[in-house]
Amino acid sequence: MAFSFKALLETAHDLANAASAVTLRHFRSQYTADHKGGGEFDPVTAADRGAEEAMRDIISRKFPEHGIAGEEFGNTQEGADFVWALDPIDGTRSFVLGLPLWGTLIGLQHQGKPILGIMDQPFTGERFWSDEQTAWYRGPQGTVQCKTRPCNGLAQAYLAATTPDMFRGEDETRFNALAKAVRMRRFGGDCYLYCMLALGHIDIVAEALLKPFDILPLIPIVEKAGGVVSQWGGGDGRAGRYIACGDPALLDAALAHLGA
Repeated sequence: MAFSFKALLETAHDLANAASAVTLRHFRSQYTADHKGGGEFDPVTAADRGAEEAMRDIISRKFPEHGIAGEEFGNTQEGADFVWALDPIDGTRSFVLGLPLWGTLIGLQHQGKPILGIMDQPFTGERFWSDEQTAWYRGPQGTVQCKTRPCNGLAQAYLAATTPDMFRGEDETRFNALAKAVRMRRFGGDCYLYCMLALGHIDIVAEALLKPFDILPLIPIVEKAGGVVSQWGGGDGRAGRYIACGDPALLDAALAHLGA
């Protein structure tokens, strides 16, 4: 099936613009965060729901034959050739706390393969995206190409993850083994971590408990900046364990510590 990558990417940017119009109205304002349920507080806000609704409306009008996998409103037409992955606010906990370490994630898969991704942070005026060949960053000082950096072994690497709470049982043991092998470990950041890796500031991001919409939009950005994304810890990925390395030469050594 022939398709226009340019048209799809333009639509992805339209989605990001529509979501930002919603999220910026709510950020650092007085609102209530609801609990999705479960043992740990899992917040969701009117901004999450409104931003996803705005994006879904655009997709349904432009590409009614496309599927959608969204955080807030579930999946539709999962068997379609094209399926959009939408996370209206990746980092809702940071959003609730008024911290700008969140972003809107938009990804597109074609026959199961991620082909483009966007991470948009409208409060700071930053956007990361991938085209057919390259990853790009647009910020207050203009637009530049994203390029990961070389790293001369794990002992020189900077490792990041969103929170230690995502590592449970054997996953915690494996992550700590990797953390002991690197130069520095840092927590906090959600989707920002992968984008900083794509810009060459972080060497490794290793996380668990990720949902598809948490990671799929970021894979094309990392890969087209020169990095690599893989699953770790065994299994088929349903536990949401992923690792991204800016220098692909780090991957095998990192996976050895993570039990993969």
